[in-house]
Amino acid sequence: MAKNWTLALRQRLARNYPPDQVLPDKQPSYVRSAVYLFGALTIASFVLIIITGTVLAIFGPQWWHSDAVGHFFNSLHLWSVEAFFFFMVIHLWGMFYLGAWRDGRGRTWAMGAIAFVVSIVAAFTGYLSQSNLDSQWIAVSAKDAMNAIGVGGFFNVLNFGQMYGFHIFLLPALLIALIALHIVLVRLRGVVRPYPAKGEVREPYRKGMTQAQYYRGVRMIPYDLLREVVLAGTVVLVLVVVLASVFSSPDEKPLTMQSVAQSDPAGFVTVSLSELAGNSVIAQYGQPYNTASGSVQSAGPFSPQQLAGVRLPIDTASVYVIGPLNTVKNPEVAQAVQTFQAASADQQTKWENNYATALGKADGSLDADGHLKVVAGDYGPLPVMFGALLDIARSGALDGLLLSDGKFYQTDYTKPLLFLNESALPNRAGQLNLLGNQWGMMNETGAYPGQAWLWLYTFWYQVPFGPYNGPNADIAVWITMAVLTLALIFLPYIPGLRRLPEVLKVYRLIWRDHYREVRAAQEAGQASGDATPAPMPELHTSEA
Repeated sequence: MAKNWTLALRQRLARNYPPDQVLPDKQPSYVRSAVYLFGALTIASFVLIIITGTVLAIFGPQWWHSDAVGHFFNSLHLWSVEAFFFFMVIHLWGMFYLGAWRDGRGRTWAMGAIAFVVSIVAAFTGYLSQSNLDSQWIAVSAKDAMNAIGVGGFFNVLNFGQMYGFHIFLLPALLIALIALHIVLVRLRGVVRPYPAKGEVREPYRKGMTQAQYYRGVRMIPYDLLREVVLAGTVVLVLVVVLASVFSSPDEKPLTMQSVAQSDPAGFVTVSLSELAGNSVIAQYGQPYNTASGSVQSAGPFSPQQLAGVRLPIDTASVYVIGPLNTVKNPEVAQAVQTFQAASADQQTKWENNYATALGKADGSLDADGHLKVVAGDYGPLPVMFGALLDIARSGALDGLLLSDGKFYQTDYTKPLLFLNESALPNRAGQLNLLGNQWGMMNETGAYPGQAWLWLYTFWYQVPFGPYNGPNADIAVWITMAVLTLALIFLPYIPGLRRLPEVLKVYRLIWRDHYREVRAAQEAGQASGDATPAPMPELHTSEA
């Protein structure tokens, strides 16, 4: 007779997920510590993140820049993220000190640790999706690290559309699944028992124990899961509303090609000239933009960056100068471009060097035509070319040209951001204390906490020696963080590390009431003349 699949599934669910474990009304007495509350506070913060993020996504990424209500919702979203990480880190440390992976709970720890790592990536893409100056600076700062490990051409932090998609859909869906699985494992396995007290008698853990068997001899106390969830949600909501109301959220306007060309025409033309001459940072960068080697990193003989190849090809002369000028319907400009391209390489270099020297002496003033004033010299067609290019940039047309790539959606800011990162963005970041030696992309404009959860990653860049202070710093930091991340996830299975809580003994403080009860029971047993220490009051199977 064929096996009934429906019956088998129902029996399996009833066996592994009994209702009194999914929605328990009792819990072990040692769970009275405040440390256990941070898990619920973390979940409540995450729910608020999803709600506020959904509202922001519905109204669009520009809503909160121009609307007071939108800005308030962005502030709620920001502070719910800050609360989420604050509570989650405390929860993580609390479970570490309790050795929460013991007694067959390794997968529970691993799911929680993976959720923590994914949440960092989700928050990072959120900062990249702000479409303000801070998101620009984080993007250009992070690109080197992504490129160094060979993923920059696939996970392009300069592509707003891609990062926005990751942030509002893929990563939240993955986080919801991971957190749900983590909660199911907690409910299924129960919370780990305290480390045994000296002389305490208990049934040893064995694989396959039910919760009733695992908690045998443990005093149980009433527990209202739903009330705890509601109270945690209320606390988080009030906290976040107060923080959002008092501190709001930062929103420094982003730089554009237009704003830079208008505020610093000499700087704009100088960078444009370096793009034409091929001696800019991006022209000499390497993969994924070109085949140069100026910013290529490796770990010994192995270079993931070179292995990934040129995925986002950028010919700087064509993209930033020649291409835009070819859109100008002006015979003089067209003739100037033609003259430059027809000249020999030596002649082009001579004109470029002469013009670069003149730009270095320019005071940024413009002539009657709105073109940059420079001393007379042998510059060939360059003054006409860069006068026209400055006109295009100051009008705002260059911003649109650099976004136009033939695709349906124009949300890839790779080209303008790489140009702005040559000079304008670092200068502005320095004014706002966002540079690398000031903890870089971890910071936020203004006196805001920023991405504090990136402190360990950013810390390695502050080490003034070794591989963290050399040309391969990004890949060295990635390797270090990869090792530490794997150690965090697989901590329950690493000999020595998994015994750290026993050495640190912080659990004695967290479970002090439990150990006080154990001692009292032992003393009562000894006073009655019982040779065996008295066990804790036993939980009957019917109560489980």
